[in-house]
Amino acid sequence: MRADVESLDLSDVTGNWVNAAILQREISDRIKALADLAHTPLFFGRLDYLHAPGLDLAEGEQFYIGRRHVHDAQGDPMVIDWRAPVSQPFYRASRKDPLDVALRRRFGYTGGDLTAYEDEHLTDPAELETTSALLAAEIERPRVGPMRDIVATIQPEQDEIVRADIHGSVCVQGAPGTGKTAVGLHRVAYLLYAHRERLARTGTLVIGPNRSFLQYIEQVLPALGELDVAQATVEELVAHVPVTGADPAPTAVVKGDARMAQVLHRAVRSGIRMPTEPCLVVRGSRRWRIPAYELEQLVQELLDRDIRYGAALAALPQRIAHLVLVKMEQAGEAPDDRVQDAVARNPAVRAAVKAVWPVVDPVKLVFRLLSDAEFLADCARDLLTPEEQRAVLWAKAPRGPKSAPWSLADAVLIDETRDLVERTSSLGHVVLDEAQDLSPMQYRAVGRRCTTGSTTVLGDIAQGTTPWATATWAEALHHLGKPESRVEALTKTFRVPSEVIRYASRLLPGIAPDLAPAESVRESRGALRVLPLPDAEGSTAAVLDACREALGNEGSIALIAADARIPALGAALEAAGLPYLDPGTETSAESRLTLVPASLAKGLEYDYVVLDEPAAIVDGEPDPRTGLRRLYVCLTRPVSGLTVLHARPLPSALAG
Repeated sequence: MRADVESLDLSDVTGNWVNAAILQREISDRIKALADLAHTPLFFGRLDYLHAPGLDLAEGEQFYIGRRHVHDAQGDPMVIDWRAPVSQPFYRASRKDPLDVALRRRFGYTGGDLTAYEDEHLTDPAELETTSALLAAEIERPRVGPMRDIVATIQPEQDEIVRADIHGSVCVQGAPGTGKTAVGLHRVAYLLYAHRERLARTGTLVIGPNRSFLQYIEQVLPALGELDVAQATVEELVAHVPVTGADPAPTAVVKGDARMAQVLHRAVRSGIRMPTEPCLVVRGSRRWRIPAYELEQLVQELLDRDIRYGAALAALPQRIAHLVLVKMEQAGEAPDDRVQDAVARNPAVRAAVKAVWPVVDPVKLVFRLLSDAEFLADCARDLLTPEEQRAVLWAKAPRGPKSAPWSLADAVLIDETRDLVERTSSLGHVVLDEAQDLSPMQYRAVGRRCTTGSTTVLGDIAQGTTPWATATWAEALHHLGKPESRVEALTKTFRVPSEVIRYASRLLPGIAPDLAPAESVRESRGALRVLPLPDAEGSTAAVLDACREALGNEGSIALIAADARIPALGAALEAAGLPYLDPGTETSAESRLTLVPASLAKGLEYDYVVLDEPAAIVDGEPDPRTGLRRLYVCLTRPVSGLTVLHARPLPSALAG
């Protein structure tokens, strides 16, 4: 198929160089999408239907299922794309509801070579229902390199989310290891398959918590043949100013509160003044006078309509010009649209507009709000308390916007202000991962990028590790502007061993009492070891020994520790001759150990995890609940084994 595309001659099919360039780019993208992936087989399953789908025939039909459509030289399909309707029973069919499938076959691979297959005769009552060994082997396969797709192992409850209609938004509450991130990415791939033209026009975006996380997941969609999906963090979305500062937690909480949107709305409109003087327009030998009360009516009408500030600013000179044209017509003249445009550009009209509806610079406005106590008090009256206003203000006002220590929360405020002035363009579909950590204002920043599109929201309330983390999905979806979204819960974990998830779930009553503990499908004895140490002095040596022991296993290894401990542990690993990687860096057979600060562990997964000093991880956060949530995240990163080392007492929930 790739050779066929490469052999296409475009010399006689394009009318001009622009069309030729566009077609050449599309051809290049098609060639990239058809690239061979060394250890990725073209098919992973087979369906034998009792009857040919869509045809009224007695005989059945056989289909091979794979990551993408494959046809032979004559154009006849050899492999059916997993997203096609005919492939859906591969994920949904069961003995209770076989969906007209007589046989489902799964294929097993080792390094790209076909090594096994497994059959399920769904309509044979004599065959006992068993757990798929190939499915279990695929889930437990060692993690080396970036995150991989789960297209061969999608479960029925996951498939329902993946194939949900594009017209509705979906929120997935997923416990650790339930595959919520993979589900979100596969949903993007499915929507691009089912609504390609629509999403090609409007665009698709995946938003992750940090760049390390995005690097970890960036190969999933290309492996499924989808190359045109943008990825960004919230910080990158709102990068209108350089972020060089960091707010204390109380300040960030206030700046991230939804009330700040109302404060900004007032600030943007604070410069509007009702006209007190008439507007006198001179054209040739004639003068046209618009009295102040008519100008006031125009301004009041625009205020009442509450349209974007910039749109109103553009409309006002045209409205004034229209009044002038009405007077011209009453005087017997016959002005046209060109005259109206000329009047709108008249210096007198421009001066009148500037006096009542001045231009707003979002950066300068937010700078003034954060540095001028009187201006903030006027805009925040009845919204923020005096204590909250003091928290928002800079302790020492910078000289100007360029020297200001802008924080991420400030950048979000500027983004909100920009939207109040000019509408933010909307994308067709947005996937928001680790959504529980966003503030209300950050939800608004994401939401205005999908006002006319749909969203897939992914997260886990129990893993909320910011002081402003959302308490409920209903609250989050309200701020996102998608209150009608349906909420789906994934509680069956396929990644985390049962012994580990039970241990971590001891923290749930204190960090997310409304959530039920996840249930693991994997029993793995000896997956958890909790090793007390006699004193802190020997803890580093014990950590190094645990890392060496973990490296004796196959797969990826992570040493997770409190952020403050990372420099010392990094130096100790280097001194011991144990090379390590940074989070998000691709692991390989030669380099399998990653040193992970607790703050960057979210969303990552490793075969074996060594966890250093849980109490230090808890203490590294601004409050105990956030610290315990951070610890919950760290405890649930392993696929095969977890070793916990502690010289200090464990949190009480884990000590029992």
